[in-house]
Order: sequence, then C-alpha cells, then structure tokens
Amino acid sequence: MKLGAFSISLNVKDIQASKKFYETLGFTVFGGDIKMNYLIMKNENSLIGLFQGMFENNIITFNPGWDQNANNLEAFDDIREIQQQLKDNNIKLENEVPPKTNGPASLTVIDPDGNIILIDQHR
Repeated sequence: MKLGAFSISLNVKDIQASKKFYETLGFTVFGGDIKMNYLIMKNENSLIGLFQGMFENNIITFNPGWDQNANNLEAFDDIREIQQQLKDNNIKLENEVPPKTNGPASLTVIDPDGNIILIDQHR
C-alpha cells in the first residue's frame, strides 16, 4: 500500500507562536495561509501542518499521489484501492469514499490508540 507524502497536522492554540517555534527548529513555510489559520511547514522531508481552531486532536496525514514536495507522482495507489485494502483487512473506516468515483477524496481511520489518520488524495 503506497500512502504518499506523510505529515502531522497539529491543532495549535496560537498559530503565530507555533510558527515562530517551528522556525527555530529549522522549518520554513511551505504552504497554507496564516490569515486562514493554517500553515504547512517543511524541514527537509519533514512536513508539519499547523491548524488553529479547525479540529480538536492532532492528525496523522498521508497524501496519495504526492511526494514530500507536493509534486504529483506518476505511479501511486488511488485512495479507492487503499480503502478496499483497509476493508479487506477489517479496518473500520470512519468515513468512506464512494467506490465508483475518481479524483480527489479523503477517508479517515482511527488507530488502536485513538489517533486519527487522514488519507487525503488531492488529485
């Protein structure tokens, strides 16, 4: 199963303070819009999303079809294929992608410790 780019999406209390903190760790703004209360920050191949007021818990995120620079990959597992593999392995889906669709879609699962995993395909 190819899940694509990996990042962690953090629920932050003060996006300005979090931005400054992660900049001291060598991260730079890669995407997002601080006026919209979210930033994507990058340090080499590490990606961190900072989100203020958008969700309650931190989220583990995978992006099928993208590499760590948000470049499209030629070969990747479509989210519908991933969804079927999860179902075949009796993984409970919190939400599902309609199977006879194509293009952008997302699904979520929760790991045994309650961590939310978002699989978010943008293409």
